[in-house]
Amino acid sequence: MEKIVNADKLSVLLGGKRVLEEISFSTLSGQLTGIIGPNGAGKTTLLKAMLGLVKLETGELTVLGVSNSSLKDVRSRIGYMPQLQSFEKRFPLSAADVVATGLLSPKTLLRRQPDSKDRIREALRSVSMESFAQLPFQDLSGGEQQRVLLARSIVRKPELLLLDEPNSGLDFPSQRLFMELLTRLKIEENLAIILVSHDIVSVASFADQLVCINRSMHIHGQPAHVLQSTHLDEAYRCQFDLLSGSAGKGGCDN
Repeated sequence: MEKIVNADKLSVLLGGKRVLEEISFSTLSGQLTGIIGPNGAGKTTLLKAMLGLVKLETGELTVLGVSNSSLKDVRSRIGYMPQLQSFEKRFPLSAADVVATGLLSPKTLLRRQPDSKDRIREALRSVSMESFAQLPFQDLSGGEQQRVLLARSIVRKPELLLLDEPNSGLDFPSQRLFMELLTRLKIEENLAIILVSHDIVSVASFADQLVCINRSMHIHGQPAHVLQSTHLDEAYRCQFDLLSGSAGKGGCDN
């Protein structure tokens, strides 16, 4: 398996505040990595670093063989699915129209790709939403909208797929169906998938490895190992300590 992402002691400073510190992990092709941690832990910032949207303060980050200084060069090979609430659901777009936005880039804004219809159809088919292509996106259920947004993120056939809280707001059956779909895509497309989630149990059931952060790295490894580790409790306790003003005690460094 090919190493798709390699982070080595990366740190990120935003607005004078260190939001990530010495994060190290790697992801292989055909592997689903779950990024877990409390609110404000820097999980979304970590995804943005992989997209080359935030600069590193220190450390190294290699994505698809390219170092952190040139990540914009491989952005077209990365699929990104933001949180659902960040996508405007009131736009009068069909499901197919939403998927089509995944083909847009500075190079394609003024010209339509000749195979775009086929690629949109294939992406919708891969998430079992082809029959919903012409339905208004805003009329779809939460689970259906998530599958359409997933189709949007894979319409360019990426080698790396980044997902930010894709199961947020979904009921348990919809969450499970979505994770089963990701597992199938991971295997069929040999995709490297990195998924940010607040639902530890759900992601642990499907992930090949978990990376637990709360600004700094607390633990990473196989899900069973992470779930049984005291470092997991420490990561989430630090959130309480930060809120209560007792940060720095009992292992909280940030």
